Amino acid sequence: MEPRLDFYKASPNAAKAMIALEGAVGKLGIDPGLLDLIKLRASQINGCAFCVDMHSSDARKRGETERRLYSVSVWREAPFFTDRERAALAWTEALTLISHTHAPDADYEWLCQQFDERERVDLTVAINAINGWNRLAIGFRSVPPA
Repeated sequence: MEPRLDFYKASPNAAKAMIALEGAVGKLGIDPGLLDLIKLRASQINGCAFCVDMHSSDARKRGETERRLYSVSVWREAPFFTDRERAALAWTEALTLISHTHAPDADYEWLCQQFDERERVDLTVAINAINGWNRLAIGFRSVPPA
């Protein structure tokens, strides 16, 4: 796959806006390990090789196990995730696939059982951010480093 363009160079202001959003997400207080799982799952669903590579690497650096990383795509069947992580992963899937799911009540109720109001908004913003990054990386064919 050949990159189409470097969106950082093509529009520095747009890149700065995305970087500012990412910086804001990092300050919301979401557990970094949970944030890694959210980013990885959304990137898997979207088929973003660049982001899957980056977020699995970031998660490993933070101490995430290979076993859990390999199981993120099958988290519903794997016993390695907490109820809180499961609720966040379900919400990630619901929002990433929103044209199909319409953010179902069952997923939202599960989210409400594990996260307070502020945390629900913060998670939703984080999910929106990674979906935005995925669309940039996929659209412009960002390639993971060899």
